[in-house]
Amino acid sequence: MKSDSSNYQYDRIFAGLPRDFQSRALALFKNQYAGNTLYRNFADRFHAVPTVVRELNQVPFLPVSFFKTEAVRTGVFTPEIIFESSRTTGQAPARHFVKESGLYRESFVKGFEFFYGSPRDYCILGLLPSYLERNGSSLVYMVDELIRLSGHPESGFYLYDFEKLHTVILKLEKNKQRTLLIGVSFALLDFAEKYSLDLSHTTVMETGGMKGRRLEMIRIELHEILKQKLGVSRIHSEYGMTELLSQAYSNGEGIYKPAPWMKLLVREEDDPLQLHETGEGLLNIIDLANRDSCAFIATDDVARLFDDGSFEVLGRMDNSDIRGCSLLAV
Repeated sequence: MKSDSSNYQYDRIFAGLPRDFQSRALALFKNQYAGNTLYRNFADRFHAVPTVVRELNQVPFLPVSFFKTEAVRTGVFTPEIIFESSRTTGQAPARHFVKESGLYRESFVKGFEFFYGSPRDYCILGLLPSYLERNGSSLVYMVDELIRLSGHPESGFYLYDFEKLHTVILKLEKNKQRTLLIGVSFALLDFAEKYSLDLSHTTVMETGGMKGRRLEMIRIELHEILKQKLGVSRIHSEYGMTELLSQAYSNGEGIYKPAPWMKLLVREEDDPLQLHETGEGLLNIIDLANRDSCAFIATDDVARLFDDGSFEVLGRMDNSDIRGCSLLAV
């Protein structure tokens, strides 16, 4: 599918997948080992040098916590943009130094197109108050660009203006306009508690997390409330994080599919070098779009991987931060 973006210099990342994913990922490992001192020092601890790494399950995955304490960069460059995660009390935010904002744009636009089609086909409504109230959110950057690409006059961020949002959604439904309502969990709940709807042409997508505004709840409970109040049969979800330039999406039931330039593995908690392509464990992610930082990330999310490459997030590792867009436990 042709991208809305006019920049095709990143085709080496996004084209022709997943046929040659492993060869591209191993080439990227070799490049990042050579050009990222932090990652090279980490890999050397496990004697994982390019001459011996032949399979993806031999690649070392950098703990996501390094993005809180280090500038994770491959090569020397001045970043066009620095994305920063939401702050958790007593915890430093993660920071992602992005060499080229165009690469991030190409990744999320192509990812959206892959799962949902062209943004031009939608009116896109953003309900992301906690993200808009701080600087450096990669999610706000993504949704803002999708809103721009949508081109619909009603597309935009609605912050806390629930009355206006309600009026707009009723108008869009009457006109049978295909609509995407994407929001952080607490804001969608606040809106749903104030207005009951019966949506036929609107996709509701939550990005996870209460951001300290409401008590956390399990995903099934959250989705049931939203489905009943908003009159939809399923709630879609987006899985992303500051440390990644790509996203995975769920069209219901909490089962996510990653973009084709991503691959997921699970590691054993007691032996992080033991990696598996199916089953339960801690989630490792390869994101080929992370060309200029680190493409091999060991997250704190507990997940179940299925044979078709899809996955379910089961929760978070004990003592890890509750933050970002990683979603609620089942």
